[in-house]
Order: sequence, then structure tokens, then C-alpha cells
Amino acid sequence: MSELSVKHLLGIKYLKESDIQLIFETADHFKEVINRSIKKVPSLRDITIANIFFENSTRTKLSFELAEKRLSADVLNFSASQSSVKKGETLIDTVNNILSMKVDMVVMRHPNPGAGIFLSKHVEASIVNAGDGAHEHPTQALLDSYSIREKLGDVAGKNVVIVGDILHSRVALSNIFALKLQGANVKVCGPKTLLPKYIDSLGVGVETNLRKALEWCDVANMLRIQNERLDISYFPTTREYTQQFGVNKKLLDSLDKEVVIMHPGPINRGVEITSDVADSKQSIILNQVENGVAIRMAVIYLLASKIK
Repeated sequence: MSELSVKHLLGIKYLKESDIQLIFETADHFKEVINRSIKKVPSLRDITIANIFFENSTRTKLSFELAEKRLSADVLNFSASQSSVKKGETLIDTVNNILSMKVDMVVMRHPNPGAGIFLSKHVEASIVNAGDGAHEHPTQALLDSYSIREKLGDVAGKNVVIVGDILHSRVALSNIFALKLQGANVKVCGPKTLLPKYIDSLGVGVETNLRKALEWCDVANMLRIQNERLDISYFPTTREYTQQFGVNKKLLDSLDKEVVIMHPGPINRGVEITSDVADSKQSIILNQVENGVAIRMAVIYLLASKIK
């Protein structure tokens, strides 16, 4: 049986293209499982997984928890806001306390970039990065690529534009790495103030005109403005942002082709996309949510098989 080249999922930049294909093939199998009447498999009955979230999360946390339970793993949920972290406990102490309960895998979201990498050097358990600051969010990028593959048959050769707040988005960075690794053509689109200075070094095109970006692409991945990470104002008003970079049905219908619309969620309806776009047949947003469970099952299953 093929296996992953890594012991942890810390970021897409540590994966090979063959790892991504293996995760997708495994997810195909699990997608079939979660559409059965009995949605559980006993694959990880002897594995204990701790979900440690130092930042708020709804969809990612629920998706991981559901994936773990579908695989019959034992699950511990830990929320930093209700823990000794508030009393000054360090990341290492928190995790070592959890590991002393004989945990095999840690799924962690943390506001500091590189927290998962730091942790992987200090603890024995397998680490899955569920988002570290504005750095990476690997399972989101995997489920996004998987959803494109499902909709369009392949990722290679497709034109994908990522629109919005690229500067603060871990989703954008992981998506760029994943899409490039699979041979897609990638552009980013947004206000110049929300594009990182190092964007050229990532080998992606830059387009500041939304209409031109949509005319070029097969897929548009719409990101929300990360208001919780904006310490200063990067554009005059939300209304002005929406006029320049928001997608509405009228704009989509005026194109001479059908663009696939994606969004990692949560959606700010009426800002980056209107409700009639989010709920249209061109949108695969709900497919992304369903695929998130299958992808996370695949990642956990493949990493668990490497635990000695």
C-alpha cells in the first residue's frame, strides 16, 4: 500500500504531488462511506485524537470531529478559551499534559504561524495543522483542490483565481502551493494593499481587475476580508471593496462562459459574493463542506497508519 511521505500534515509546502493524489484516492473511498446508511468504519478504533483549538472555529472543528468519529477514533476536544492557557500555561505544557493521556494525534489551530512545526519537534504525536495564523491551512486547500477535481475532472491545466484578502489568508497560501503542485495556473486578484509583497516569488499572476480575472479563469475562489486580522484600514469602505471585488449574478451572467465559484467560508454575504451567487448552480460551496469531511478522514487515516 502507498503511504504518505510525511509523518505530520504541517503545510502543503511539505507535501509531494504523489501525497496529494494518495489523499484524494483515499478520500474517494471515504466519500462513498459517508454516503452510506451506516457512515462509520472501525479503521481507527485504537487511535486517540485531540482537537486543540487556540482560535475560534466552527466548520473546521466540526469537520475534523465528524471525520474522526466516522473512523471510530476516540476524540478529545480542547478549547483554549476554557482552559489553563488563560492562566498562563505554555503551548508545550498544554500539549504534554494532553499527550500524557496517551494521545496519538493532535489536530491544532493556533494564531501563531509555525506553531504546528514547533510542536512537531517537541512531541511524539502526529500533528495536523488546522490553521496557523496567516500561514497555512492545508486541509482546506486539499478539500478545495479535491472539489475542483470532482467538478472539472482534473486540476492540472485549469485556470484558478483567488480573489480577496490574500495578505492575511492562510487559505490563499495553502491553495497556491496545492494548485501549483498539481499543475494548475494560478492568479490572485484583490486590492494592492491586500496582496503580499512576496507574491511574485510564489509564481502566480496578479490581476487587479476582477472582470479580467473572471474572463481568464475556470474557477474563482472567493475569500472573505479577514476583519479580525486587520489592524489598520486596507481599503476605504466595505461598499467600495464590494463594488470593485465583489461577485454578483449580473457580473457572472455577463461572462461568455460558466465560472465555478468556491468559498472556504464563513461567507460575508453581500460583500465578496451575493446570496444569489452563493446559492447558484455555479457555486460548489456546499460540495466543499461535504468534501471536507472525506478529505480529513483521508488525512487522519493515512497519518494514523504511520503511527508505530
